[in-house]
Amino acid sequence: MAGRFDGKVVIVTGASSGIGRATAMLFAREGARVVVSTDRNVEGGLETVRKIEEEGGEATFIRCDVSKAEDVENLVKKTVEAYGAIHFAFNNAGIGPDGVRVPAVDISDCPNELWETTIGVNLTGVFLCMKYEIKEMQKNRYGSIVNCSSIGAFKVVPGFCAYAASKNGVIALSKVAAIECAKMGIRVNVVCPGPIERTLLHENLTSSQPGIKERIVGMIPLMRFGTPEEVARAVMWLCSDEASFVTGHVMTVDGGMSTM
Repeated sequence: MAGRFDGKVVIVTGASSGIGRATAMLFAREGARVVVSTDRNVEGGLETVRKIEEEGGEATFIRCDVSKAEDVENLVKKTVEAYGAIHFAFNNAGIGPDGVRVPAVDISDCPNELWETTIGVNLTGVFLCMKYEIKEMQKNRYGSIVNCSSIGAFKVVPGFCAYAASKNGVIALSKVAAIECAKMGIRVNVVCPGPIERTLLHENLTSSQPGIKERIVGMIPLMRFGTPEEVARAVMWLCSDEASFVTGHVMTVDGGMSTM
């Protein structure tokens, strides 16, 4: 496989399904060597690797709980041991209220553990990933990092206190990183997906709340859900040389939902 990212190395966290898997596969199709990472859904991560290899690409699976510093440090270390460098990273791992895995609860009823877990994965996880990715990328004075936030950072809804706080934090953290990393030749940007089909969040949310799918579509100017591949293409553009003068940017991929 040869393409825009031929010979480059990319880490994709939360790559067991949905947006993460789509991004990992598109990077591989463009020639990148991909490190697929996830925590709980190991089978899904290995399936992503298998799909990449079936298409002739190169990928490796490394398990990582992004909320734990030792896991993230090991992820970066193992990536460099396997491929010699890190050129790109899509810090995508995250959790949010979907009515199945994570409940939507008001602030006054939010368990401390739920708050800490959500912040730990969504915000601390991005901080830790950038911390160790930047340390490695600055050795070559080259790199591009894309962090995954959400339109939930802009369009807040009741019951999403920890999620909204964490995703807003990702945006602020990324802008600080963009300024700090500019002198190192490293760019840092953010994607904010809207409602995306074929993700666990979408599947669980729409299955647990009758009629919600139609209500959400009614709030999207393009009148449909997005696809994981549409988000993946935005990530890849931000990493590419085509976006070489873009850093600190927050890109919504939401069908216009955030403008309503």
